[in-house]
Amino acid sequence: MSFARVFNVVGLLVAFTGVAMGLAAVVAWSMDDPDLVRLALAAALTTLSGGLAFRVTRGASKDLSVREGYVIVTFGWVAMGLFGALPYLLTGTITDPAGAVFESVSGFTTTGATVLTGLDTLSPGILFWRSLTQWLGGMGIIVLAVAVLPFLGIGGMQLLQAEVPGLAPERLRPRVTQTAKLLWYVYLALTMVQALLYVAGGMDLFDAVNHAFTTMSTGGFSTRDASIGAFSSPYIQWVTVVFMYLAGINFVLHFRAVSPRQGLFWRAYGRDSEWRFYTRLLAAATILVVAVNGVGGEYGWSPEAVEALVRDAAFQVVSIMTSTGFANQDYSQWVPPAQMTLLLLMFVGGMAGSTAGGVKTVRVLLLLKHTAIQLKKHLHPRAVLAARLGNRPVKDDVLATVVGFVILYSILVMAGMLVMSLLGVDLMTSLGLSAATVGNIGPGLGPAGPAGNYAWISDPGLMVLSFLMIVGRLEMYTVLILFSREVWRRG
Repeated sequence: MSFARVFNVVGLLVAFTGVAMGLAAVVAWSMDDPDLVRLALAAALTTLSGGLAFRVTRGASKDLSVREGYVIVTFGWVAMGLFGALPYLLTGTITDPAGAVFESVSGFTTTGATVLTGLDTLSPGILFWRSLTQWLGGMGIIVLAVAVLPFLGIGGMQLLQAEVPGLAPERLRPRVTQTAKLLWYVYLALTMVQALLYVAGGMDLFDAVNHAFTTMSTGGFSTRDASIGAFSSPYIQWVTVVFMYLAGINFVLHFRAVSPRQGLFWRAYGRDSEWRFYTRLLAAATILVVAVNGVGGEYGWSPEAVEALVRDAAFQVVSIMTSTGFANQDYSQWVPPAQMTLLLLMFVGGMAGSTAGGVKTVRVLLLLKHTAIQLKKHLHPRAVLAARLGNRPVKDDVLATVVGFVILYSILVMAGMLVMSLLGVDLMTSLGLSAATVGNIGPGLGPAGPAGNYAWISDPGLMVLSFLMIVGRLEMYTVLILFSREVWRRG
């Protein structure tokens, strides 16, 4: 383990964070924001701190070991979360350090949980910084999926080889940097298209860019207290549903869909078994929520009421399952079966290789297939059966890893619930808080639901939830492996 190499890369990440703060300062300058000087100061302090760490360790070798990669990813996210709190503290937007760090970590992990109220009156520079942290966090997650997690065997991307024989699962191109650039181009293009569609629907450019940032990153931060519901536009809500759905899809599939070699673009999606499961599950959950809310009789049966019923159900189902966390309705007031459906979807998440959180649909799909195989073996003990992804069998060690991940994920959620309950939060709200932060969803249940926020939680509770957000975003093993002495030994 070379700490010089670790601090060299982490310093570069911090300096990059400072440059991003500079963009928020530019936005503040263009909109006559009184927070301009403080944002510029935060940008300068962050850039200088990161630049100093990078310069002091500039003689370190550029060759990184796998162990150093794990340390850099975790320390990098922590460092960005800490320095990302400076704009909130220096502008006085958040005066409590724990709250400022929580808000920053929530942004970079694309969770979308917030301690802020009065978003409609916040300065443009701060609003842009919140959205930018999520957009940059989403870009970082794409790199994590293609460059780091495959080494652990738990990233999910490596399972693509079951669908595409002969193609390395974590790469579209021989080099990770080339792969990341290609996926970033897709990410940027989708962000721009969404922003333009928002503008076409009457949203001003500032709100359009901010909400495009936080949709494609499946982050869910908004410039309004009422989230997307503040715009009272069915068109804007349907556009958001479509792009939340797209953000929850593996970005490799998006790239293949527009590849000239692909032919008809939808074939890239239709051939992928995870995409089929992801889409069918969203459709089934939407139909279920429509049915139970419709029977509840709160909407009525006029054409306008039916459209609102379907739109609200689709919006919240896609928002929760993709871990975006936008709200157009206070779903905590829905009938219990609808709320339970959304709670279960919190655990599922989007596809591997997307910016979404959660367990990931490929793992859920394989877990269901594995369970079905075990049931069949009880009926036919001599049968030779294997779970298949697409047309290829999945190896037993991959299935074991999936089962282990789901068990560890569940343990982490339960542990988070226990700790929050020990801090004085009721059990159901604690479960919602833990599931929402580990899954990087944002809104939870009760006072942390879509009509509330996290401002009422104590400082120790906010720190616990910040830790859960980072561990959940980095798919647990990346962080938990740091507790092994093997990682820290020299050589």
